[in-house]
Amino acid sequence: MWEDEVIIGWKTGKDGKTCFSNGQQMIVYIKPWCPWCVEALAWLKARAVTFESIDVLSNAEGAARMRKISGQSLTPTLEMPDGAVLADFDVRQLEAFLKGRGDS
Repeated sequence: MWEDEVIIGWKTGKDGKTCFSNGQQMIVYIKPWCPWCVEALAWLKARAVTFESIDVLSNAEGAARMRKISGQSLTPTLEMPDGAVLADFDVRQLEAFLKGRGDS
């Protein structure tokens, strides 16, 4: 289904979770019923990547933040610790985005 690669440029803690070397984690803005969101979360979890998931349907502040950083309201939307944003993506686009940044 997806390429099975080791995530490089990140650190793996004693708990087996992968995060950025500075300990920060990405934020994934989701709608629980969104199939692209479900797939993106599964892809990240399968690689033990730590992230915060914010349901924009039940979190008004999260929804406002997502609209502010991405200029739109589609999910999933990814916010990286350095401020980079990937909006309205599928797993292939997520993988390409992270590879392009050297994050995976």
